[in-house]
Amino acid sequence: MGFRHSWTMILLAVSLCGTAFAQDSLRVSGALDDTLALQQSVVTAKSQEQLLREGAFAVGGVNIRLQASTLSSIASAIDRTSGIRIREEGGVGSDFDLSINGMSGNSIRYFLDGMPLDAKGSGITLANLPVNLIERVEIYKGVIPASLGSDALGGAINIITRGQHRNYLDFSYGIGSFHTHKADFSASYTGKKTGLIIRPVISANYSKNDYIMRDVKVRNAERTAFIITDLPRFHDDYLSLFGQLEAGVADRSWADVFFVSASVSKIDKEIQTGATQDHVIGMAERHTESVNVSARYEKADFLTEGLRAQFTVSHTWDHSQTIDTTYRRYYWDGTYIDGSYSEIRRRGKTWRHYRRPLTVVRAGLGYQLAEGHDLSLNYQLNRMGNKQTDAWDKDFEPTSDWLSKHVVSLSYDQSFFDGRMRNAFFVKDYVNHLRVGQTELSSTTGSAVVDPVSTKNYLGGGLGSRYEISAPVSIKGSYEHSVRLPISREVLGNGSTVYPNLTLEPEESDNFNLGVFGAWDLGGGHVLSYELNGYMRLVDNFIQAMVAETEGMMQYVNVAAVHIKGVDGEVRYDWAGKLHLAANASYDDSRDMRRYTQSGDESITYRNRTPNRPWVYCNTEASYTFRNVGLRDSRLRLSCDYQWVHWFYLTWAAYGSASSKSKVPTQHITNASLLYSWCSGRYNVSLECTNLLNALAFDNYMLQKPGRAFYLKFRLFL
Repeated sequence: MGFRHSWTMILLAVSLCGTAFAQDSLRVSGALDDTLALQQSVVTAKSQEQLLREGAFAVGGVNIRLQASTLSSIASAIDRTSGIRIREEGGVGSDFDLSINGMSGNSIRYFLDGMPLDAKGSGITLANLPVNLIERVEIYKGVIPASLGSDALGGAINIITRGQHRNYLDFSYGIGSFHTHKADFSASYTGKKTGLIIRPVISANYSKNDYIMRDVKVRNAERTAFIITDLPRFHDDYLSLFGQLEAGVADRSWADVFFVSASVSKIDKEIQTGATQDHVIGMAERHTESVNVSARYEKADFLTEGLRAQFTVSHTWDHSQTIDTTYRRYYWDGTYIDGSYSEIRRRGKTWRHYRRPLTVVRAGLGYQLAEGHDLSLNYQLNRMGNKQTDAWDKDFEPTSDWLSKHVVSLSYDQSFFDGRMRNAFFVKDYVNHLRVGQTELSSTTGSAVVDPVSTKNYLGGGLGSRYEISAPVSIKGSYEHSVRLPISREVLGNGSTVYPNLTLEPEESDNFNLGVFGAWDLGGGHVLSYELNGYMRLVDNFIQAMVAETEGMMQYVNVAAVHIKGVDGEVRYDWAGKLHLAANASYDDSRDMRRYTQSGDESITYRNRTPNRPWVYCNTEASYTFRNVGLRDSRLRLSCDYQWVHWFYLTWAAYGSASSKSKVPTQHITNASLLYSWCSGRYNVSLECTNLLNALAFDNYMLQKPGRAFYLKFRLFL
């Protein structure tokens, strides 16, 4: 797979770029002291995260700046947020499922500075996106602002990158358990004469993911019976490489911001299991290569005074391969027996190529009608192809599918009483265009009963309002009738563990939020804040992943109606920027409301809780920062967090007897970390321990999570 060679090349590239930018970055080190002093002088101002919470919608914010000095991914920080639950299918680089207030999977959309994250390549996720690039993460719950131009149903994650136009160099390297290595390099340089801003980014992640699998079934030495034992995970290597170069200008007469960028990514992943842990894979692999080019332009007073404009265009060439050419059945000790079908699909041998070109166009215009009254118009095009060929199966007929989405939205925002009351109103028009060419497995995929070309239109809209009664007490509520068009993975499959379903219908939902929040400044540096939100999601044609355990394959299907209601809350305490305490809890009640089957009989799962979905969980965290420990201008931050998840059924509660039902047990996970920085944050060293108590824990479809692990990271910021 070339892991060692690729790893050497990426480290060499990081070193060369570091040398090139070091001199210019050192020149601004004196200016950095002034900047840091300025930041200390305004710590009483409201953070961007707090301003988000004070908006009209149910939204949370996560500051990622401290996370950049640790080896943890963005996903781990988001997972500790109120109402959020992330479940990974294994170690580094594994697929994951994120839920917001009970809505999960592809009902959640991901953005990078307002653009769909998958424009950087289908292999780029929260797990491998370079943390050093990120300033903060915005989490929208249920109601999505029109500015994102999204067809999300249950929420959205918008990742905001650094926006400073100053010189810096940021390099980090980390090493950890299970042969894990991570390296990130980013920099920014502005030419003194030309004003040209250049921003390179290089990132690499590698892990063998050879953590211990407990209580797995293998054959005994004589191969006459099965025994239960603990064994290291095998055939689960993961490598991701990402590089980007961005260049542009800012603060010109013709543009506030104009940047062009090009990025490349490469993902190599050995596939270890199917959708369930009993399906062991020992040879199959998946490879993805992506190239993206994009340009963005922003301008206030565009064409006329008061008109704001933002335009972004992006195109991605994405090529993935799934290699499934072995007729073997593996066991957890790496032994196997010869079989008569392949490992993943359990059919004939395949070496499937997927070429998925993606074009994204985003345009937005905003105009202030009067003080406190703003009107905006947004449009987004998302067009993805799905061209399939097979290098092994000569009987496979190449196919070409296209999935296009157009979302047009109009919004009107109001502000009254010196900002104490804010209202937002919006309408959205969704257009879905599908052109299907594949005919393989028509009885499973539905290719024989769908029109080869179809176009459908849907309408949605909503509103939000927030009123500040007093500084410690504010209330807000929001509503949206949302439409979520199926994504490529759901309709067209993923080429390895997911079958296509060409008959899949869009989800539609009425989403309600009602919350109260506030903060008390108790004096002496003591600040106490809280947030409590209630919500309801009434979903029709709910899209859910179903597993055929005999094959270890998944397929997305529509469930006629699902109702979700729940509550989440969080309390935060901070003392002088030293002591920080936080606790949050979430309760999701998701039920199948389809009363009758197609034959007219009452459904056995009517009012059953949706399976394979955590419904009660909580997080707590505590940290303390010591200043000037050992070295001048140093900080030592000690932190610990704990997560508890109530047990839940793996399948519908109505199936089988209580004693025989499969369920994911209650989970207790504790993590701890130490972060030491000196020279005003120029040098940083972190030590982390995840799953400190080495608890046995599971995630999606009873897949084991890694046990206790240690990670060490060094970061240099100039």
